[in-house]
Amino acid sequence: MNRSLKKRIIFGIVSLILLGVEIIIGMFARGWVRNYFGDVLVVILLYALFRTFSPDKPDKWFLLPTAILVFAFIVEFLQLWGFCDRFGITNRLLRIIIGTGFSVADLVSYAIGIIPCYIAERRTL
Repeated sequence: MNRSLKKRIIFGIVSLILLGVEIIIGMFARGWVRNYFGDVLVVILLYALFRTFSPDKPDKWFLLPTAILVFAFIVEFLQLWGFCDRFGITNRLLRIIIGTGFSVADLVSYAIGIIPCYIAERRTL
C-alpha cells in the first residue's frame, strides 16, 4: 500500500470517529461539552476530512488550517447576521449544522481547535 493511500485511510477513519463523536455530542451532551468542546472538535473534523481527500501537504503548511479557521469564522458571523432566518431555513438538522446563535466563545473554541491542525501541518505526516 502506498503512503498516500495509507494517509487517506487514516484520515478517513479519524474523520468518521470525529463525526460520530460530534453526533453523540449533538444528541446527548449538555453544558461545556456541547457548547465548547464540540466547536473545538468540528474544526479538527474539517481538517481530517479535507486530508482524507488531499493527504499531501502544500508547500505553505499554514494554508489549510488557516482556510478552515476562516471558514468557521465566516459561518459563525453568518449566525450573527441571522442567516438561517433570513433564508427561511426551517429544517432542524440544517439549522443545527449551520447554527443560529453567534458567540465569541465559539470563535475562541475554533481557534483552540485549529491549533492541533497547525501542529499536524507543520510536522511531517
